[in-house]
Amino acid sequence: MGSMAMLLLVPLLALQLPCFSVASKQTYIVHTKHHDKPSAFATHHDWYSAHLQSLSSSTTSESLLYTYTTAYHGFAASLDPDQADLLRRFDSVLGVYEDTLYTLHTTRTPEFLGLDSESGLWAGHNTQELDQASHDVVVGVLDTGVWPESKSFEDSGMPEIPSRWRGGCESAPDFSPSLCNKKLIGARSFSKGYRMASGGSYLNKPRETMSPRDRDGHGTHTASTAAGSHVTNASLLGYASGKARGMATHARVAIYKVCWSIGCFGTDILAGIDRAILDGVDVLSLSLGGGSVPYYRDNIAIGAFAAMERGIFVSCSAGNSGPNRASLANEAPWIMTVGAGTLDRDFPAYAILGNKNQFMGMSLYSGQGMGNKPVGLVYSKGSTNSNNMCLPGSLDPEFVRGKVVVCDRGINARVEKGEVVRDAGGVGMILANTLVNGEELVADSHLIPAVAVGRKAGDLIREYVRSDRNPTAELRFSGTVLDVRPSPVVAAFSSRGPNLVSPQILKPDVIGPGVNILAAWSEAIGPTGLEKDTRKTQFNILSGTSMSCPHISGLAALLKAAHPEWSPSAIKSALMTTAYTKDNTNSPLRDAAGGGAFSDPWSHGAGHVDPHKALSPGLVYDLSPDDYVAFLCSLDYSTDHVQTIVKRPNVTCSRKFSDPGQLNYPSFSVVFRDKRVVRYTRELTNVGAAGSVYGVTISAPQMVAVTVTPKRLVFKNEWEKQAYTVTFVARKGMPKVARSEFGTIVWSNEEHQVKSPVAFAWTQLVRS
Repeated sequence: MGSMAMLLLVPLLALQLPCFSVASKQTYIVHTKHHDKPSAFATHHDWYSAHLQSLSSSTTSESLLYTYTTAYHGFAASLDPDQADLLRRFDSVLGVYEDTLYTLHTTRTPEFLGLDSESGLWAGHNTQELDQASHDVVVGVLDTGVWPESKSFEDSGMPEIPSRWRGGCESAPDFSPSLCNKKLIGARSFSKGYRMASGGSYLNKPRETMSPRDRDGHGTHTASTAAGSHVTNASLLGYASGKARGMATHARVAIYKVCWSIGCFGTDILAGIDRAILDGVDVLSLSLGGGSVPYYRDNIAIGAFAAMERGIFVSCSAGNSGPNRASLANEAPWIMTVGAGTLDRDFPAYAILGNKNQFMGMSLYSGQGMGNKPVGLVYSKGSTNSNNMCLPGSLDPEFVRGKVVVCDRGINARVEKGEVVRDAGGVGMILANTLVNGEELVADSHLIPAVAVGRKAGDLIREYVRSDRNPTAELRFSGTVLDVRPSPVVAAFSSRGPNLVSPQILKPDVIGPGVNILAAWSEAIGPTGLEKDTRKTQFNILSGTSMSCPHISGLAALLKAAHPEWSPSAIKSALMTTAYTKDNTNSPLRDAAGGGAFSDPWSHGAGHVDPHKALSPGLVYDLSPDDYVAFLCSLDYSTDHVQTIVKRPNVTCSRKFSDPGQLNYPSFSVVFRDKRVVRYTRELTNVGAAGSVYGVTISAPQMVAVTVTPKRLVFKNEWEKQAYTVTFVARKGMPKVARSEFGTIVWSNEEHQVKSPVAFAWTQLVRS
């Protein structure tokens, strides 16, 4: 009966959640030999239905949840375990796997990136032409849906929707197709996987409707960040007041709701990617992800490959599992993997202690405050972590009533800690970082007066509470401050390399603004997301690589508008090779997790994106789908594994790199292991002026000798290609320890600098 193969869904970044079942039924994904469909069946849907009907009389047409044709070859079905076992025995079936859950990676930004605040494009360039071009670019966002009434999706001045667009807007009790317009041109929802997993419990959740409407806020925030329209007088309850706008203000937005109250199921994500490709999006933005698994078991990687083959740029968040080493999600080289950095905007607040010491922190609290009189200050009466962490039910009302409570950051949500303090009778909170968070400060719209402080201040405050007989504190709030230095700083939560799936590919690729980002919000939920938060606001301030990802998605849309002939890899190269690695004090980028220590490419990739320079990078490292096939073959994947990703009927490994690092990538990751010499060849394409000449500059650690041949590249014509070879030689006597070093290779002339980071490792991390 034909054949089907599938991938095992990616496990969660931090926690592998169990799959849910309805009675004995579970959701499975089946991967098929798509091209083997017998001619007797009119469609693949008919063919898959026949497979299911042959299992038993209990499988009906409703058992087939999704048919995938583009992003993935196969289907999703509701089966009991015995039926799944039977299906595995079919000649046409290569694999049957249970559904798995993914998690979300949860107005100053344009100015910080150097974008013109009026046009939404680059100052100093022909913005009228770029505006017109960006009208034809569609950004597809896979997330929690959209609040269509938001002013960020108004279509004033937008021309007619491009005739090539094949998408549409769903009709639902809380969502009318008329809510879409010339800006928000698509809105679909995919919930079959979620509905199967929830066992019908979603019917008892009044806020959970099967429609594109966003009742979480996350999707509205990310979509408006990528391509939201100009909105004047935007703020979160007075904070970050000003004009809000997305990166590509003139681009179109299409929404694919794949995430629900318990997360994002792989079956629904695949359906969303499949539909987005068929609809005709130009950019895909996914602020979600899973763990580190081979690419043939990674649904997002497989779906993104299909998008890349069709010229669609795919941007994904790196994850929020930093500062742990090797904590990345979305590591595939055809995906733009985005980490998070800070802005030059803060929301200062102060904790003033009874001993007259004052500590500056951060807060978005907007209530009446707690007055100017000091009140009692308490910390961890009990000996358990739950008291220190202010977990639900952990605080003794007799101990905290009428006092400010010091809570350690970690385990539960920051805003939930404030709710726990309030419910126990506390009047304020100092949220103190621990070693893992360092000096990174994330602002929250707490329900009570609350100030977040860094680890050093937190340690001093904890010691004061322990040593003073009558510790007191008062909390004060100072609004919004701009031009903060240093910035950007790599966020402590931003996931780090190295890449465990393919260590020869350096990840993350870049960082973008991801801390305290103002963007549109769903009016179905308060700014904290807590059930008891009844406040309504049209904008909210959030942090996470979920926020940095859509910044890069929007910038990619602008580059697509400016250079429609560029491939996704050319756009990625432009953003990477022009990224900067010095902050606004002209110092190397710092890491919030390191107490002010310098960051490195495993944390910031190629650096922080620079839209001005990315528009005209001079040279790009271009890649074709066939190059990625050769890369996959160099990983020693089986033909079935390669075909799972590539989805071509007769794909072979007739072309194979001797080393995965031979991929023409804009960065280098050199793993010596048992070798002293590693040699890679790269090819640069001239997207600048004819007659351009570039020379090379090398920066390397003392324990590695690096040579580049030739040292000079001459491009007589535009689009001409020139290759160079770089040889890395580890010095003799280097101990094989788990160490890392970094360097750069820069091709430059008077106009351009084309910079590639280089990471060196002498041992390879092994997936635990």
